[in-house]
Amino acid sequence: MTDNLGYWIGFSKVPGIGPARLRSLLDYFGDVAAAWQADPGELRAIGLDKRSVESLAKVRNQLDLEAEVEKLKKHNIVVFTWDSPDYPPLLRTIPDAPLALYVRGSLLPQDEWAVAVVGTRQATAYGKECTQLLVNGLAKNGITVVSGLAYGIDTEAHQTAIQAGGRTIAVLGCGVDIIYPAENKKLGQAIIEQGALVSEYPLGTNPESGNFPRRNRIISGLSLGVLFVEGTTQSGARITADYALEQGREVFAVPGSILRKSGSGPNFLIQNGAKLVTQVNDILEELDLTMVSQHVEARAVIPENELEAQLLKQLSTDPLHVDDLGQATGLSASEIASALTLMELKGMVRQVGGMHYVIAREVGAQYVAE
Repeated sequence: MTDNLGYWIGFSKVPGIGPARLRSLLDYFGDVAAAWQADPGELRAIGLDKRSVESLAKVRNQLDLEAEVEKLKKHNIVVFTWDSPDYPPLLRTIPDAPLALYVRGSLLPQDEWAVAVVGTRQATAYGKECTQLLVNGLAKNGITVVSGLAYGIDTEAHQTAIQAGGRTIAVLGCGVDIIYPAENKKLGQAIIEQGALVSEYPLGTNPESGNFPRRNRIISGLSLGVLFVEGTTQSGARITADYALEQGREVFAVPGSILRKSGSGPNFLIQNGAKLVTQVNDILEELDLTMVSQHVEARAVIPENELEAQLLKQLSTDPLHVDDLGQATGLSASEIASALTLMELKGMVRQVGGMHYVIAREVGAQYVAE
């Protein structure tokens, strides 16, 4: 099975086996395929509890792993696992990183510059206005906005990022094939176009209440810092802030009204060390993100490997056919097609019709990023 992806998907569907238990299995068996195929007696002998062993056996007997992989391909859903080189690097650092991350849309290298924006579902006019102001500033500065697609502050954060032309990631407490709440279906589709819907839960997982507190660790885990706009001290946003502290992330808070419960959460965090935020520069300066737009542009035009460098060397503002590129470089048509597709997404080249390409802007083609 290619890259063992099916086994990772299989484990993500086993109740009772999460990141910690799977880590123990991998330490013992050496790889995910061996862990999946292990004998129940051996699993019990190394300390896996009876219920988890039975759950694994049940899922293993019922699941067609190849069919699961094909289903994901059919729906254009990507799964990043601990074995994936493109697994989000920030998320990889948290203690209980998801063993499989389902992605509908795209995660790009620039999403490493991300800030989570969270708050109450019962947002006030003040909370919405603060969210719009700060998220617009983040998006305009090239910062990806992460939130949870819930009503209130989450919805405001995603919508504002999209309207500002920025990127945004929604972390779900259900499968990425289910947009919840249903009223946010249109917003969910927009997020797919300008970012991604992500979840550790397999396709078809319903939005059960127990899923949401745990998904909050992914919101903070994908981010350099968490901004708490509005909510109580017992809210889900507060849980996200607590995860951020455990993960070594920065915590920011917008001061709230002392006359409203929705101000109690941010005010409590500020009293206990969170950075008070009144303008977007409070976040950008604390996280050293004032130059992100320039970094994103530079990353977009610097060839990341020798293949990109070869193609850039041949391209100019004069249209060149892919066949001519093949003759000039000696590369196969499939290699060129794959590279040009990625380079176009990065803004390095443009297709101008009839499989002719031009360089998008002047690039130091001789330089290859290490």
